[in-house]
Amino acid sequence: MDFHIMTLFPDMVRDGLNTSILARAAQRELISIKTYNIRDYTLDKHKKVDDYTYGGGAGMLMQAQPVYDCYAAIVAAQRTRQRIRTIYVTPQGKTFHQEMAREFASEDQLIFLCGHYEGVDERVLEEIVTDSVSIGDYVLTGGELAAMVMVDAIARLVPGVLNNQVSAETESFTDHLLEYPQYSRPEVWHDKRVPEILLSGDHAKVDAWRLEQSVARTKERRPDLYERYRKEQSGEK
Repeated sequence: MDFHIMTLFPDMVRDGLNTSILARAAQRELISIKTYNIRDYTLDKHKKVDDYTYGGGAGMLMQAQPVYDCYAAIVAAQRTRQRIRTIYVTPQGKTFHQEMAREFASEDQLIFLCGHYEGVDERVLEEIVTDSVSIGDYVLTGGELAAMVMVDAIARLVPGVLNNQVSAETESFTDHLLEYPQYSRPEVWHDKRVPEILLSGDHAKVDAWRLEQSVARTKERRPDLYERYRKEQSGEK
């Protein structure tokens, strides 16, 4: 799977994603992460990519031309007639979640547009963007951190990226449940013991306990998710 990230700070993105599991996946050519500096595509001799907004208001706006030309160069290099799904990282988008990550992971290629300043000229967004996505109801200084969060969440769902695929199938948000509590050695730490059921060797009982814990934890911490789980289990619409 190929990730193409349009940004004003390519080093920030490369440094953040070229580590750990994603770095190993890239070395094995399961994924590729390519960054594109939008400033390289501006026609301004001073590499300027922003200007004042029509109608007034605070701050500057990223111009349409360099963004579009960067996008066009990415698409042209792929030599495909199919439209590449293009994600604009913005607080105004739909909130990112695990099901969305799974949907994006089914694509062969994704383009991310990282906004800055007061955003991006609406006209180019209308031309190139297929999905506007937010990672939460707060505002960052730019789209790079949010894009990196999404790339990480999506890439780990690409087959082969995780050595243990069971991890992706049992972690939080699978079936609308948070993950159950987990324990490792030693059996006693700070006078706290590992639950006896986990030492029993009875896998059926362990699975039942883990489901019970997941349901209880989700009900307590994320009642919105619990309600979705409850309705799904009861067959309600």
